[in-house]
Amino acid sequence: MKVLHLVKTSTGATWAFRLMRDLVQLGEEVHVALPPNGILVPRYKDAGIIVHELDYSMKNAMGTMRKIRKMVMEVKPDIVHSHFVITTLLMRMALYNYRVARVFEVPGPLHLEHSVFRKADLWTAQRKKDFWIPTCKWSFDKYKACGIDDSRLFLTYYGGDLVDKEYQKGLLRSELGLTEKDIIVGMVAYMYAPKKFLGEKRGLKGHEDLIDAVAMIQDKYPNLHLVFIGGPWEGAEAYEKKVISYGREKVRNIHFLGTRMNVPELYQDFDVAVHPSHSENLGGAGESLMLAVPTIASNVGGFPDIVIPGKTGYLTEPADPSSIAVAIETVIANPFEAKSLAENGKKYLRDLLNAKKTSQDVYDFYRLIKERFDSYT
Repeated sequence: MKVLHLVKTSTGATWAFRLMRDLVQLGEEVHVALPPNGILVPRYKDAGIIVHELDYSMKNAMGTMRKIRKMVMEVKPDIVHSHFVITTLLMRMALYNYRVARVFEVPGPLHLEHSVFRKADLWTAQRKKDFWIPTCKWSFDKYKACGIDDSRLFLTYYGGDLVDKEYQKGLLRSELGLTEKDIIVGMVAYMYAPKKFLGEKRGLKGHEDLIDAVAMIQDKYPNLHLVFIGGPWEGAEAYEKKVISYGREKVRNIHFLGTRMNVPELYQDFDVAVHPSHSENLGGAGESLMLAVPTIASNVGGFPDIVIPGKTGYLTEPADPSSIAVAIETVIANPFEAKSLAENGKKYLRDLLNAKKTSQDVYDFYRLIKERFDSYT
């Protein structure tokens, strides 16, 4: 089967790359349209994925739609598979009168939480052409509540490659000059600036909330160090500077490491990983649990699918530094219990988030989607 993927970035969204890589290995002919010159472009090509250059410009939306339509007419895919809201809306408008099955693999629930964007998703979809692959239960249930029939919904997750791999421990503590007696509270996430048009006052990933939480308890734990890994998302450089300034003002022992390529190794020295997002799919919680790192996450979106209190980790109230502080103290006071929960999480995710399994799911979904699309038309 020939599939054209639409991805708005060539520097991130490695989850989409892993899926395409595995689909090639399963025998699919995989094409991807994405911006040129990103650091992931060579990896796409090395994986046997046919790369087409495309900037998803909304300033010239008509031009972008013409390019998408022309590309589809040239490639002649069986399915067009979009991975972002913006690429999905452009795809649907570009292909409104074109006969091809279209799939939106939903990377997170954010647009479904806001009526304008939720309606844009639902209203641009055509009943006989459009299908969805939600990647958490919250999104799946939301589409059903909005009236989307089960025959057009397919639930799976974006898988990872971390389970059962061995990584070196001690690199982070050595880099920061810390000992085993020091407590490392870590967060791994790009910095996304607040979207004022959505009424956001703090960043989507909750960096400021974690800073506030650690500031509340740092006097009680003078050996506690807060570590942030991840630089600014595209266009968020000014916001990154604000977060760094705010963090250094509030927390004594704080470290900003920027974007790093050896994240699994750095995770090995975390005493606890915190994922305080205001809206999220599975986020970094999948990574930290697959690495058996004690994990705290906010009770939003897809986090509860995998961070299960009493079984795999700890959930906090969203946008609530006090709740985060309590959870961190719980981990510090109960390190053996926290590690046991994390080990349970690793076992739980071994199959659920194994990239080979989730990619096979999508491979199987394609067959069902094509069959149903053909029956509709």
